[in-house]
Amino acid sequence: MTDLPFYEASGNEIALFEHAYRERLPLLIKGPTGCGKTRFVSHMAARLKLPLYTVACHDDLTAADLVGRHLISDQGTWWCDGPLTRAVRGGGICYLDEVVEARKDTTVVLHPLADDRRILPIDRTGETLEAPDNFMLVVSYNPGYQNLMKGLKPSTRQRFVSMRFDFPTAEREISILIGETGCDTDLAKRLVGIAKAFRALKDRDLEEVASTRLLVYAASLIQAGLDVSAACRAALVESLTDEEETAAALMEIVNATFGR
Repeated sequence: MTDLPFYEASGNEIALFEHAYRERLPLLIKGPTGCGKTRFVSHMAARLKLPLYTVACHDDLTAADLVGRHLISDQGTWWCDGPLTRAVRGGGICYLDEVVEARKDTTVVLHPLADDRRILPIDRTGETLEAPDNFMLVVSYNPGYQNLMKGLKPSTRQRFVSMRFDFPTAEREISILIGETGCDTDLAKRLVGIAKAFRALKDRDLEEVASTRLLVYAASLIQAGLDVSAACRAALVESLTDEEETAAALMEIVNATFGR
């Protein structure tokens, strides 16, 4: 399994995913931005040797974007499958990232696939596709972004087996940085220390905090030869705030961590 995308497990999430796949159950993954949800799905697709169809959900995502649509060319009109339909036809994992960003009338198309029917009706072609055993539906979202206007309907949520992700422990996050970037242990520990200090500021000075993904970016820039302060400013500080005073305060934490 040396070709698997790097992923450092924190608990029983690999076993849970594998059991859900074998039992043909859809899976919902919830957790903060940049904590490893997408990497985990990529890792599991490779681990199970399944094609992966990833959809980044947004406000304008329509059911046709998922299922497919008729297209017109010089040769006439023809049907083009969307990523959800391709996954159902051929097998594989269809992963809807940040599913709450999609309109509710769009996510309803998932309902017959996410219960015991496991079918995908395609009204425009008159087809009803039955999902094969090697098809799996996976969705994710960040609960921190939920509000009254954006959230999963109970009728959708209760069709899924769910798991919760969070930022790794300090030891695991250090291991992730080393595994992802090849940086040394000292640099990894310092970056994780910065993340801990930044995360303590959530909901006071920062709306969002430093994700593991941003730490990987910072370590990658430093490994490539960029100055530590410049790398942390670009990958961490400027990604978290537009306020000059807040940015200056965060840079003080960075410089103190690296003895500057």
